[in-house]
Amino acid sequence: MPRTLPFPLITALMMFPQIVETVYSPALPDIAQAFGTSANQAGQTLSIYFFAFAVGVVVWGRLCDRLGRRRAILLGLTTYAGGTLIALVSNTFTMLLLARALSAFGAAAGSVGTQTVLRDRLSGDDLARAFAVIGAALAISPALGLLSGAWLVSFGGHRAVFTGLTLQAIVLLIWSLGALPETRRPSTPAVAIPAVMRRMLRDREIWRSVLLIALFNLGLFGFYQLAPFVYASLGYSPQTFGHAGWLMTLGALSGALLNRRLLTRQWCPQRLIQLGATLFLAGALGVASLLDSWWFVVPMALVVVAYGLAIPNLLTLALVRYGDCLGTAGALLGLLYYLVLGVGLLLSATLQRLDLLLMGAAGPSFLLVLSVSHRQAGAQSTCQAPKAD
Repeated sequence: MPRTLPFPLITALMMFPQIVETVYSPALPDIAQAFGTSANQAGQTLSIYFFAFAVGVVVWGRLCDRLGRRRAILLGLTTYAGGTLIALVSNTFTMLLLARALSAFGAAAGSVGTQTVLRDRLSGDDLARAFAVIGAALAISPALGLLSGAWLVSFGGHRAVFTGLTLQAIVLLIWSLGALPETRRPSTPAVAIPAVMRRMLRDREIWRSVLLIALFNLGLFGFYQLAPFVYASLGYSPQTFGHAGWLMTLGALSGALLNRRLLTRQWCPQRLIQLGATLFLAGALGVASLLDSWWFVVPMALVVVAYGLAIPNLLTLALVRYGDCLGTAGALLGLLYYLVLGVGLLLSATLQRLDLLLMGAAGPSFLLVLSVSHRQAGAQSTCQAPKAD
């Protein structure tokens, strides 16, 4: 990592959108009770979060190219802080939904902005290694959010959760003001969104990346959306659900270490994605068979391992052909996969079936990766990454 990039801050900015969401997860039953809503309605706040996040990814990604990476991220963090303050004082469910949408819109700057910063300064193996470390942080962050969210709920209900999120926003904003550099090249040309969109929509590999990133995220966030109610139906408290975060953390660390070890052994990103899809399917089958007891969290940890293997490598490969428009292309990529994710979580909240959700995400992921690997094997290019333009 170049010394001009503050890696701890970059990692924190990538982690916080996922921490934001899973801190909120243990509070869902408390929110349903406090605002007089059903589990279905409370769970749909997760879908609204990702739809707003998808819009934010486009806006902030575009502003990364027009205003610069630093200014776009700072504006996004300010917007996020405003949303958390509104959520804290919300007295109606509608107001809470609007606050969640605003905070999600602002949090998107942390995702697309920091990915753009990394792609500005790194490429090839260096970028793969950086995303391997970031991927570990991304896999761990939901578990950290789950643990801290359970503690906050036990301390003061959903109001304590939103207080914690507001403090987090203030810390990140102050830290970024002091340490975040500008990495946009002065010669970066202006690009038109419609032209980049047409180029991406015709790109088969982009669609593959969109679907796989969305499906792996659906498996992970579907757990945080539905598991609190599964635990409640089994008679366990939110604090007990929070303890599952330790197992998720173990899975995340295992996935990160395995990813790093296999990269040093010259495994290419495509092979790591294949392994991740296989573990994803195995974990989904395990959860489906153990869902009537708390033991279902054990195979769920395997899903987290799969996430830690696949996501950093998918992100590494996704935009290698779009070096001339990284901010805009990253924004559009995020728009596409967050829209798919939002639709999946909306259906998940309606069905309230964790087993169907995981099988519906893992099965297509495995088949998609399998079909691509067969095509690449026929072309004798299994481990040859595409070259940047």
